[in-house]
Amino acid sequence: MSLSNTDILRWLQRSAQVLHENSAYLTQLDSAIGDADHGINMDRGFTAVTTKLASMANADISTLLKTTGTTLVSTVGGASGPLYGTAFLRASIATDNKQELESADVLAMFNAALEGIKTRGKAQTGEKTMIDALAPAIEAGQRAQADDADLSEVLRSMVSAAEKGMKRTIEMTATKGRASYLGDRSVGHQDPGATSSWLLLKTLAETVAGS
Repeated sequence: MSLSNTDILRWLQRSAQVLHENSAYLTQLDSAIGDADHGINMDRGFTAVTTKLASMANADISTLLKTTGTTLVSTVGGASGPLYGTAFLRASIATDNKQELESADVLAMFNAALEGIKTRGKAQTGEKTMIDALAPAIEAGQRAQADDADLSEVLRSMVSAAEKGMKRTIEMTATKGRASYLGDRSVGHQDPGATSSWLLLKTLAETVAGS
């Protein structure tokens, strides 16, 4: 099993729908520890992405990811635009010249995205950010691949680990971003960036399962 450019396009289009459906929820999470705009920003950004991709059915995987990244940078406010934009731009570099993505390629794509986020946000795990969902997801995916799991199983393991990481942010004290201003008062609230990262992973897994 592998991912084609059509699969990636379907993932990005479905992600826009999922983020739209969860816009109020993400904004509610952000209202407790941020600027109360994460859901609104992600919805706006991915709506713009779908508009850009509407005429790109024949584009290769790297171009689809690059277009997504540049669109998010230019349309999403706050920290989410630069962070998610960088993630997709790094993912596009990791998939350059790839016509299809095997499990190893998907893991390399997400690892490149994660490293981009770490560099751009100057953050690490345990600081109550999107990294706390993505890092354990990649580790789980690597373990699954080492056990000869197929792509669908690798993605399911990534989603499960991302969800656990997302929920662990509830008990973390934020030390990066707007939430860090709250100090100990950030404890007890789920990080919105970790939540949107989990949603994107979950949507990819569902896209693969349905293809």
